Amino acid sequence: MSAAGHSVPLHCPYCAGEQLHPHGETHGAWECRDCLRAFSVKFLGLLNRARRAS
Repeated sequence: MSAAGHSVPLHCPYCAGEQLHPHGETHGAWECRDCLRAFSVKFLGLLNRARRAS
């Protein structure tokens, strides 16, 4: 977990690489040094259990 108590991504969503580092000053922005891509991760919210597909 990061200092703010949030989980950090373990793998790049593009190449599954593990060489991830914070990107810039934006919260949730990461760079993958394996495939040289930058991406962001954003938590949208919790789902309602009643609407969950079975």
